[in-house]
Amino acid sequence: MTPKALGHIRVLDLSRVLAGPWCSQNLADLGADVIKIERPGAGDDTRAWGPPYAKDASGADTTEAAYYLSANRGKRSVTCDISKPEGQALIRDLARHADVVLENYKVGQLKKYGLDYESLKAVKPDLVYCSVTGFGQDGPYAHRAGYDFLIQGMGGLMSVTGERDDLPGGGPQKAGVALTDLMTGMYSTIAILAALTHRDRSGEGQYIDMALLDVQVAMLANMGSNYLNSGKAPKRWGNAHANIVPYQTFACADGYIIVATGNDGQYQKFVETGGRADLATHERYATNPLRVKNRDELVPILAEMVKTQGRDWWIERLEAVGVPCGPINDLHDVFQNPQVQARGLVMEAPHPTAGKVKLVRSPMRLSASPAATDMAPPLLGQHTDEVLRQVLGRSDAEIADLRSKNIL
Repeated sequence: MTPKALGHIRVLDLSRVLAGPWCSQNLADLGADVIKIERPGAGDDTRAWGPPYAKDASGADTTEAAYYLSANRGKRSVTCDISKPEGQALIRDLARHADVVLENYKVGQLKKYGLDYESLKAVKPDLVYCSVTGFGQDGPYAHRAGYDFLIQGMGGLMSVTGERDDLPGGGPQKAGVALTDLMTGMYSTIAILAALTHRDRSGEGQYIDMALLDVQVAMLANMGSNYLNSGKAPKRWGNAHANIVPYQTFACADGYIIVATGNDGQYQKFVETGGRADLATHERYATNPLRVKNRDELVPILAEMVKTQGRDWWIERLEAVGVPCGPINDLHDVFQNPQVQARGLVMEAPHPTAGKVKLVRSPMRLSASPAATDMAPPLLGQHTDEVLRQVLGRSDAEIADLRSKNIL
């Protein structure tokens, strides 16, 4: 058996939608036993966020939305009504057998159920407990609900995303995927792994407070640094770059191309390839600071140059001289791309109702303990009996009694 990096870790996952499940899916990919706790009869909200849905052998829709499938592979689903005392007791018992608890309830909501960090720490002193909220556990916004779209706006991402205000179509634009949720899931994964390492060294568990707004502000990266060091709020540049020219899309004779010249040498090769060697050493364009300063006059010249040839012509010749470039692919193009196929980024997993479902494989490549799982995202409550028997030692009669009381 290939060893799993986190094969010794059990995660009790009380999160739903995207940020939390993205985190726990990372942990499952790395081998952790992730037990996903869901509401009886409904489950994770994203199960119904379709169409599209996974299809069965006859081509009919199953009950599993593609959105849900994207963030829940490798987990075991257990249904439990935590609003009832017996359900709360069940979660506390599972926490006693877990290394990590992950949740994304509103601030203070789990305390009334006795499922907050302090309550579960009492039964599992070395527990790592990670809370994911919109705004964190303190501050004036702590009790507000936080959603990715709102945080992209409030956290500054939309102020630097979208076409320039002075061009057609200008204005704020959100990212095409829920980027803040996804990055919060990634940061949460890192924090949990760090806390587990600390626990293994010291025996001490801890509480992790993750907030979408915090993550979004951190994600501003060079844009945030630009503001902090200049006092000027960066503006939207569309597909251009605030600090590098040319680093943007150009219209070719038959489509679009991205040209990303990261240094003066690449810029020189770009214009020489297009038959405009005079632009390589021009006194107003020879260095990147000059090109940034004079972008409004240079970019239209480059745009006219690029229009003279087709997309494939440019890509072939620019790649040959080491200028970073590429097409703008739709998702069909992406999954037909020979590099994507060679890297095996699409996987198939057996599924109880769909037969097989196609998923995107984890991009984490570890040589000794590969990040991989062949478990499809679970059906609602698929593993309830299994987990209660294996982890808690409950008998069939005890499980039947809980089910008769609508706890499961």
